[in-house]
Amino acid sequence: MKSRLGGRSSSQPSSSPEDVVLHYQPGDLVLGIDPSLRGTGWGVVRVAEPEPVHIGSGTIHCPAGWERTRCLGEIGRIIAGLMVEFHPVACVCEGLFFAQNLQTALIMGEARGAALAAVAVSGISIHEIAARKVKQAIVGYGAAQKMAVALMVQRRLSLDVLPTPDAADALALAIVFVQESRRSLLKSARRI
Repeated sequence: MKSRLGGRSSSQPSSSPEDVVLHYQPGDLVLGIDPSLRGTGWGVVRVAEPEPVHIGSGTIHCPAGWERTRCLGEIGRIIAGLMVEFHPVACVCEGLFFAQNLQTALIMGEARGAALAAVAVSGISIHEIAARKVKQAIVGYGAAQKMAVALMVQRRLSLDVLPTPDAADALALAIVFVQESRRSLLKSARRI
């Protein structure tokens, strides 16, 4: 129980949705993931006041010539490596969306599954937030363009260089997750 209240997850799964960790401690790391088959964004922030601190970010690029299974393996391998390198206490992923194209939705789901499976092995809590809610929280407009999100992430994290769009989306997820956890109610985030 102490570890849950302190922001650390236990190896035992939560018994109910209300059993969500409500606060993370300064210094804890949160991993954000924006999944895509050809460009999965990732971002790690440290919980700090007044804003989270950027620790690392990037994009997992898979060339168009690669078979889908090779891309899924690469996503899983790199995310697993990030888990070892950074030891985050929580992960937040972009929530599922409704694609008009069924094939696109399936491929996105596979990429998301590869990333989340790599995180799930560690036993940390995994949450999702809808892209529209992240954009609303970061930019103030739920249908904001990727460039607007990247500019606000750069500003909020005091980055010298504009992050790539996929990395910016992942960092935005992590920022919003930390912001919501401070309110002691993860209204936008749903534990998965």
